[in-house]
Amino acid sequence: MRQQSARFLAVVVAATLCSPLYGLQIQAFKNSPARPATAAHEMAKEQAENHAPETPEGRAAKALSDAHFNRGALYALLHEMPKGGDLHNHITGAVYAESLLSFAADSGLCLDRQTLMLSQPAAGAGCKDGQAEARTALSDGELYRDAINAWSMRGMRPGIDGHDHFFDSFGKFSAATEAHMGEILAEVKARAADGNVQYLELMLSPDHGRAAALGEKVGYDPDLADMRKKMLGAEFEVAVAEARKNLDEMEQTAKARQHCEITPEPHNGPCSVHVRYIYSVSRGNHPERVFAQILLGFELATRDHRVVGVNLVQPEDSYLSMRDYRLHMRMVGFLKGMYPAAHVSLHAGELRPGLVPPDGLRFHIRDSVEVGKAERIGHGVDVMYEENPHELLNEMARHNVMVEICLTSNDGILGVRGRQHPLAAYLKAGVPVALATDDEGVSRSEMTAEYERAVLEQNLDYITLKKMARTSLEHSFLAGASLWSDSHKFTIVHECAGEKPLSTPGSTCSKFLSSSEKAREQWRLEHRLSEFESKF
Repeated sequence: MRQQSARFLAVVVAATLCSPLYGLQIQAFKNSPARPATAAHEMAKEQAENHAPETPEGRAAKALSDAHFNRGALYALLHEMPKGGDLHNHITGAVYAESLLSFAADSGLCLDRQTLMLSQPAAGAGCKDGQAEARTALSDGELYRDAINAWSMRGMRPGIDGHDHFFDSFGKFSAATEAHMGEILAEVKARAADGNVQYLELMLSPDHGRAAALGEKVGYDPDLADMRKKMLGAEFEVAVAEARKNLDEMEQTAKARQHCEITPEPHNGPCSVHVRYIYSVSRGNHPERVFAQILLGFELATRDHRVVGVNLVQPEDSYLSMRDYRLHMRMVGFLKGMYPAAHVSLHAGELRPGLVPPDGLRFHIRDSVEVGKAERIGHGVDVMYEENPHELLNEMARHNVMVEICLTSNDGILGVRGRQHPLAAYLKAGVPVALATDDEGVSRSEMTAEYERAVLEQNLDYITLKKMARTSLEHSFLAGASLWSDSHKFTIVHECAGEKPLSTPGSTCSKFLSSSEKAREQWRLEHRLSEFESKF
């Protein structure tokens, strides 16, 4: 990936000084909605008529405005911009297919030449007819190409349904992931560091199915309190211990691969990427399995500081997901009441008209917020098809419910992009939003590409992008008080008022930062943003 250089800075600064598009009035953009791409010329005219304050932030804003018309320059600038956190990231979907093929080869897996699905070889028998050893793909160009295309959104051709292709890909490569979670974590952290993302909340199920199996053994009970009591016991404790052990091993492998404990690295290297986990519940299961997973997620979030919350994953439009949606929300809301310190972020509204019947678009986001007690929702694409959508938007703004915006994913899976995307509606309503990658490996994306889409397709300016980066950490599930006394205006707490991010904070501010994991990450972002803006 590209690295910052003196030559790059010289080019950007020269372009900024020479361009007629130099006058971005920052205050006018602080609370503005996304502007449609068709208004680019009007926006440029407005920028030329207004003079930006001669501040580092203003100069960075002008540089981004100028780079808007040259995609290479825009990517280079955005690549260097500090982006805060990625709060919606499925770890097994974040690894690229090229890595998965290497993992499959290392594990001696078999690859079906027709379905391109990986599997374990039969004991003592090797791969079956119609299969090849996965390592064969590393020297067979056609098989290599076909596997990467089947396991990702690369090379999507007209007539192929993006939704089905995306979700089907996981079953094809999943056999390569469980034994290589440490390598996957290392790759995801390295890509985050390269894109100047400093914090990750990664979705995963570290118990490897133990909770779901226990739920099936215990069986469903409509009395949720009774079902919880039946599940808590010796077998449940084994699932908790197994999950924590798997997290330990994954992190140890990642640290060893990146030499985090023996090799000094820059403050923005892979080892400096702060990671927390959100337990993933497979919503496409029967109720007893779903409840057991939700319960394990909440228990882990109270026992292990690395696990900060719970989310429900898998297609929102599948039969069981649709049939049991309201039941799932009741389960989450019930257990949230019993584990108030644990956090909830829910996939909600990852739908479009035609994917489900019209009434299936009417309630998912509202139920996630009101019944499931979601502090954040992922996607929220169908918000304008909900009952009373404007009232719902206002409710989300009042209650500070953040939306994890996944532009590349929404385009590839749902075909929703540009002006059809509800990002502008969320911004206009004052709902907090932050960009996220979702499944960057499967989608062939990364965080800089998400920021690039936000500029090119949603016409977001630097001030809005900066606000999103700050919002990502403000709505992270990190422990401790916020750096901001007002997270809408980003007014700093009185303990750190007057402090400069590029200077060593005074004793009062240092004491405050030492008491809050969240505030420390926010201060680190402010430091990095100040460094970035000072280059212009």
